[in-house]
Amino acid sequence: MKTLFITGTDTHVGKTWIGQGLVRTLQKRALTTIARKPVESGCVEGEYGGQVQRLPSDAMAYAALTDEPLEHVCAYRLSAAISPARAAQIEGLSIDLSQLVEACQPKCTTASPADWCIVEGAGGFYSPLCRDGLNADLAQQLSAPVLLVVDDRLGCLNQALLSLEAIERRGLTTAAVVINQQQRTNEHSWGMSNADELKQYGDWPIWHTEQANWLNQVAEHLATNAFL
Repeated sequence: MKTLFITGTDTHVGKTWIGQGLVRTLQKRALTTIARKPVESGCVEGEYGGQVQRLPSDAMAYAALTDEPLEHVCAYRLSAAISPARAAQIEGLSIDLSQLVEACQPKCTTASPADWCIVEGAGGFYSPLCRDGLNADLAQQLSAPVLLVVDDRLGCLNQALLSLEAIERRGLTTAAVVINQQQRTNEHSWGMSNADELKQYGDWPIWHTEQANWLNQVAEHLATNAFL
């Protein structure tokens, strides 16, 4: 099974939207794909599956695509809309890195193993994820290539370059960089092109969500490279 870790330069940069798109695209290639959001904060109480429980919105989006039980997609659900490490501490819970690694493993509910596992972290690459680890630590424990999602706005180059350097320092491969334009700003109308500028500083495979057919291109790149 191939594993891909999705992280971002920050929170709310579009990781889940891009992750969902990849799951759908891989499934269209007849590749069995599972998804994991091992811990999610900011969960609200609601009804799901006939019972009231904490609802992890990101994980629910993945579960709807993969037909896996929600508890397989997201093992740990926390209420406070802050870092999972701090949210767990507030609730008096001790979630450690080994538990999150275990939560990312496939469950034997199908006759054949999955081809792909898409794992989404929480927040940025160095955001605290659990009692004894960051997102970076989980990616490292999983030995997973990293897809970095960058919010296309003024200032993102600094965040992107720092994140890419951190991924490299951890001995991990940057599988792809996706620059996600969530809204147009004055800087875009003035000619800002973060994708073109970022390419000047390294040879990372970079796509912009405004490119035609970008999602299929990313999936093709991931499916045909030996790092996965």
